[in-house]
Amino acid sequence: MRKITSHEVAEKAGVSRSAVSRVFTPGASVSKDTAAKVRKAAHELGYRPNVLARSLITGRSRIIGLVVAYLENQFYPEAIERLSKSLQERGYHVLIFMASNDGAATQKVIDELLDYQVDGIIAASVGMSNDLTRRCEEAGIPIVLFNRRQNDARLSSVTSDNHAGGAALAQFLLESGHQHIGHIAGWEGASTQIDREAGFVTALDTADVALSAREVGNFDFERAKSAARKMFGGDAPPQAVFVANDHMAFAVMDVLRFELGIDVPGDVSVVGFDDVLLASWPTYNLTTVRQRANQMVAETVRVLMERLDATPTGPRQIEIEAPLIIRGSARTIQGSTT
Repeated sequence: MRKITSHEVAEKAGVSRSAVSRVFTPGASVSKDTAAKVRKAAHELGYRPNVLARSLITGRSRIIGLVVAYLENQFYPEAIERLSKSLQERGYHVLIFMASNDGAATQKVIDELLDYQVDGIIAASVGMSNDLTRRCEEAGIPIVLFNRRQNDARLSSVTSDNHAGGAALAQFLLESGHQHIGHIAGWEGASTQIDREAGFVTALDTADVALSAREVGNFDFERAKSAARKMFGGDAPPQAVFVANDHMAFAVMDVLRFELGIDVPGDVSVVGFDDVLLASWPTYNLTTVRQRANQMVAETVRVLMERLDATPTGPRQIEIEAPLIIRGSARTIQGSTT
């Protein structure tokens, strides 16, 4: 089959070739009448614009590289869907690369992503090395960290206020009468884990209460199960536990209820962080801190668009308020559930 050219579309529509080009260029100025005629002619002829050829001319691929580490956690599929839709509305497409907590492997993935001539990078819960940050900066490729931050003034980041969220959970458990409180941590290299635990422990310290037990679940479902068995399988388990995200909290609750025969919240209060959809289901009814995924995505896209448009704002580090959502997995001060 012969490839239809933009010149043939222009002749059939009765417009110039530049008008055809503008119709198929996201964000370009073109009248509704012209766009309708061009799209009608293109449809009848079977014309498809050559996006790769245009990118060579404009120097813009209109592709955003998204690097993500955790798809098991329900928070990320929702966030990725929102990111993709928001970017598509602006004429961009998303190229997804999977990474891991292994720093070297993650940097290799991002290094490969640069070969695709992406216009920008969103790194979801993965970090950037100094070398890759420098190379992206020199190539004019903006980076926004999503749900992760780094102590690097060159990098923009969008996170929840994880420290305040952790503090709110500690305050809630203390006000509910708990004194023996444990924590099951996520991956200890993640800023989300560091900030959530710091806020939680600081609030306990202020009340002169020490953390009575600590295990690491590494943001992994099976690791969280093992951590729960170890924390609650002994003679003096804590009265309450803060699990660093909902994904692990579900694993902990399953172990407590179905393996160890421990009532939640009658015997142990469980709280999490994220407020994914499953947290509101009656099966778990989890008290947790809500990450406002819609606001986080909106800010991430806004910051990225500013950088792509060369708006002179400089890198931004944005923290979004994360409210406490009280449900039935934790006892209140009267010993009832909310």
